Amino acid sequence: MRHGKKVNHLSRTDSHRRAMLANMASSLILHKRITTTLAKAKALRVYVEPIITKSKDDTTHSRRTVFSYLQNKEVVSILFRDIAAKVANRPGGYTRILKMGNRLGDNASMALIELVDYNEIYTSGDAAASEKKTTRRRGSKAKKADGPASAGITPKAEAAPVEEAVIVEEAPVSDAVDAPVAEAAPVVDEVATEEVAIAEDAPVAEEAAPQAPAEGDDTEDKKA
Repeated sequence: MRHGKKVNHLSRTDSHRRAMLANMASSLILHKRITTTLAKAKALRVYVEPIITKSKDDTTHSRRTVFSYLQNKEVVSILFRDIAAKVANRPGGYTRILKMGNRLGDNASMALIELVDYNEIYTSGDAAASEKKTTRRRGSKAKKADGPASAGITPKAEAAPVEEAVIVEEAPVSDAVDAPVAEAAPVVDEVATEEVAIAEDAPVAEEAAPQAPAEGDDTEDKKA
């Protein structure tokens, strides 16, 4: 029994297992995804991810170390030139395992193992989501901090153009209201004429006032 045995030997000798994993790692680096059994995919993930981490340090020693595992110059050059630049910002977790059901012949569990950064469907969706989130956060902070301070505009000043637009639209209505006022001018003239008539009647009253004492004098003379 395999109690406490963490390494899956895959029913092979040590030399056979190493050669198989080296070939599978080379195929994964060349084609970016391969289909194999689930047990082999899990063993390959443990084998290839330290090699990819080693490729981030592009030195002669690192290239010789990686070549000792893969034994393929073309694969080593692709790993250090293309894949290392692609996964430079990823701190581990370079591969993904997707289960695919069982194989028809022996009913073995099958899986697809791929490099995470070369899956266009998943990567584009994650990048778009991250870009939207960062853009919204940065844009909101920039608008709140820089917008009013740099431009010197308050919310009331921004609402001013709306009020001006409303005034411009209501200008014809004010003209229409002024028209009846111009027509009512004759009424003011009639009031003026009445005042003139009253003013003309005033002297008559003044003339009547002196006549009263004249008649009184006559009566006083008669009594006398």
